[in-house]
Amino acid sequence: MRIGLLETGEPPGDLLDTYGSYSSMFEALLGTGYAYRVYDVQKGELPADPAENDAYIVTGSAAGVYDPLPWIAPLKAFLRQAKGETPLVGVCFGHQIMAEAFGGKVVKSDKGWGVGLHAYEVAAQAPWMDAARQVAVPASHQDQVVELPPGARVLAGSAFTPYGVLAYDDAKAISMQFHPEFSPAYAKALIEARRGSRFTDEQADAAIASLSGPNDRERMAAWIARFLAQETQG
Repeated sequence: MRIGLLETGEPPGDLLDTYGSYSSMFEALLGTGYAYRVYDVQKGELPADPAENDAYIVTGSAAGVYDPLPWIAPLKAFLRQAKGETPLVGVCFGHQIMAEAFGGKVVKSDKGWGVGLHAYEVAAQAPWMDAARQVAVPASHQDQVVELPPGARVLAGSAFTPYGVLAYDDAKAISMQFHPEFSPAYAKALIEARRGSRFTDEQADAAIASLSGPNDRERMAAWIARFLAQETQG
């Protein structure tokens, strides 16, 4: 299976050298059973046609979907072009840009930052999921989806992030607000890099402590793999 990685951001500062790019984190998460192609969306790189790959993953980004950046509108247009034709997976910013592209709404939430290990209650099952009733994965976001696009349904969420995992059954698409590609070590390093600028010491300490808890990253990798297999073979 050919997976196009639509890379919309990169780790800040020297974390890129230490932990690698967001696309490399997805390659590590999903493993060697796929052929990957990376598109630097911030530099204007997008597939000429969705058929270039069998599926696409949209990564996280420090940008907001509402920011006046030249690459945002072309990415939305590509996602609308691919909708229903090629399987799509969105993570964090990818989750938000898919919702916006398909008719939902994203804002900078007045709830503030969600950071550390976040647990979502499973509200509905999809065929590619397992029987888990709750999943916990590293998160790092302030923006949130606040209005669902037509055709989207909520698979999991929390009081802080009600629209945590979405499925677009008519679009061969799923998305999630948390970051299964983040290792606990990277998630902790990212918090430390933002300590004092985005997070208070108290927030940073609590978030870092939470990341020592049980983590469902591997379960999310299995969910994504089963979703991609289902949608490309179906």
